[in-house]
Amino acid sequence: MKVGSGGGFRAILYTFKKGKEVGGVWKLYKALRSRNSCKTCALGMGGQKGGMVNEAGHFPEVCKKSMQAMAADMQPGIDPNFWKKTSVAQLQQMTPYQLERLGRLIHPIRYRQGRTHFEVITWQAAFDAIAEKFKSLTPDESFWYFSGRSSNEAGFLLQLMARVYGTNNVNNCSYYCHQASGVGLQSSVGSGTATLELADLEKSDCVFLIGGNPASNHPRLMTTLMQIRRRGGKVVVINPVRETGLVRFRVPSDPVSLMLGTKIASHYYQPHIGGDLALLWGIAKAVKKMGTMDEAFLRDHCNGSEEWAIAVDTLSWEEIEAKSGVPRSEIEEIAQVYSASKHVVFSWTMGITHHDNGVENVQAIANLAMCRGMVGRPGCGLMPIRGHSNVQGIGSVGVTPKLKDKIFESLQSKFGVDLPTTVGKDTLQCMESAHLGEIKAGFCLGGNLYGSNPDSTFAEKALSNLEMNVMLNTTMNTGHACGLAADTIVLPVLARDEEPEPTTQESMFNYIRLSDGGPRRLPGPRSEIEVIAEIGERLVPNTKGIDWDAMKKPTTIRDWIGAVVPGYEKITEIDKTKQEFQVEGRTFHQMKFGTDDGRAIMHVHSLPELKGRDETELRMMTVRSEGQFNTVVYEEEDLYRNQDRRDIILMHPDDLTRLGLQHDQRVTVKSDTGSMKNILARGYEEIRPGNALMYYPESNVLVSRKVDPSSKTPAFKNVVVTIEA
Repeated sequence: MKVGSGGGFRAILYTFKKGKEVGGVWKLYKALRSRNSCKTCALGMGGQKGGMVNEAGHFPEVCKKSMQAMAADMQPGIDPNFWKKTSVAQLQQMTPYQLERLGRLIHPIRYRQGRTHFEVITWQAAFDAIAEKFKSLTPDESFWYFSGRSSNEAGFLLQLMARVYGTNNVNNCSYYCHQASGVGLQSSVGSGTATLELADLEKSDCVFLIGGNPASNHPRLMTTLMQIRRRGGKVVVINPVRETGLVRFRVPSDPVSLMLGTKIASHYYQPHIGGDLALLWGIAKAVKKMGTMDEAFLRDHCNGSEEWAIAVDTLSWEEIEAKSGVPRSEIEEIAQVYSASKHVVFSWTMGITHHDNGVENVQAIANLAMCRGMVGRPGCGLMPIRGHSNVQGIGSVGVTPKLKDKIFESLQSKFGVDLPTTVGKDTLQCMESAHLGEIKAGFCLGGNLYGSNPDSTFAEKALSNLEMNVMLNTTMNTGHACGLAADTIVLPVLARDEEPEPTTQESMFNYIRLSDGGPRRLPGPRSEIEVIAEIGERLVPNTKGIDWDAMKKPTTIRDWIGAVVPGYEKITEIDKTKQEFQVEGRTFHQMKFGTDDGRAIMHVHSLPELKGRDETELRMMTVRSEGQFNTVVYEEEDLYRNQDRRDIILMHPDDLTRLGLQHDQRVTVKSDTGSMKNILARGYEEIRPGNALMYYPESNVLVSRKVDPSSKTPAFKNVVVTIEA
């Protein structure tokens, strides 16, 4: 049966499915209700208010993503005999879904070049081998990569260890997702995060949802969108694909919505892939013509507004229509909706950032908000919808190649540590240096660096060129099978709700939660903090200012964080007070921004040409399915797009005809970077003709290493491909 709405009774039945997998629905419920922050998206819930509760006190706040992540952590451990029976070659044949479902990692394992299998080793052997290898290198021959699932404490401690070791090659997964948001917002309002709180979103009367699909990737956001629509508010969706859950969604926790469904998008527009910047400038041009700009706000609170207005007037409608793929009449309709609204929130995801002009896309959204004064007051603002539950916190506590000046100065003056001043490399630069043999060892705190990289063929070569790679994870992924270093060590760590002591996380609303941790489910895995401190004791013993034994306590690390990270001062008392808090200095409810003079900054751009316009070409974007979270695939099917498998390319039926193809015909998909054979070409009416979808991370083999020059984020969402039958 074709799925015609998101959520609904299928979501409820899925709860019973996951409950059965872990030993019962009640067992799953109790795990989800523990006082720990959600393990999946950065929308945030849980913490001291209890699981399935958000900062506003709403219950139940839970979704399939939460259940999938929890069920994965409740799997049994991988039997040590598995590693004797299963070769690396066999692991390489497994899909992301199959690897995830092998179970929990419970023993340190090691692969050495020339061997055919991983072997189980002791913790002592692992620690000694890691320390010995890193000591043999110069610090800048290493890189340190961080996932957004780790705690603030673990992230801070590892970046500190890397720096006192002597390198600034410290980077996180945001370079491959929302780094363009951080750079774009920092250059526009002086802060790289959301300018609003959850309460502001709930007060808005219009939400722009640009380049995202929260029905699949951030399902709990749908409850808020439902409430906005019930109040008579508007939801303007801009996406090359008509996503089922954004058209209609049945919120399981709301009886009326569950039974009747809720129309989410009041307006839906489909630009071409890569047409966002032209569309955003077109909306601004239409707003200016309508005379609904906030001239006083532009004059009193913005720099660059005069130059911006001239640029708007200079643009022709012919150029805007040609480069966006959206007719003028539709653009003017969007402007009318915007102009009639009083409290507008602009939200976006990686459909905006995953372009080689991602920063300009974000700046253009900020321009659009500024032109009507929709930032710097309650009930409106700018809201990047981030992925991993603590990806924002990891960046806040210093996981960047260059530390913010205040953090750098405070670490040296307050704690007496010596920090390097060399220029650190971003994530892709580290990969390229590994490929050249300049970087010889990597250390990965969670995540799947191989799976998240563009140009998978290059990524595999680069990682396999390392002399050592260390990975801390809870379950298996493709990065444990492909691109293995000469010496690869995988260390099993505890899940967030298994930590022996409380840790903290930061949501995309700049809200800090305290997670209590809890009892370990399996023998073997260790706390990330303990593992990092143990390695620190061996790698950089007797470091000035650092007591590695004391650093095994999260409370000690929080004292450091509170002393050096601006806005985090309250974290030093959070384990005593249990008071979760908003980070100071990031939420703009007044028209004074985080720039040097307190004024917002408007930017002028040149509109890029639309790619893939040849008759033989398609513009392809990589996407997540409803059954996955980032590189982790929990289900092979993509329920909301009505797809039963992942080895497919979805294109409009008109494009099938134009290219002389039949539905479900086997084809080879090629780009300038790579190719994929035996892919099923499928007609999909919901996508704009001329464009196509393929699943991430499998299709990363087609994605080039070309990046946005400001954020260094690859263009996962705009790949020109050709099809060979």
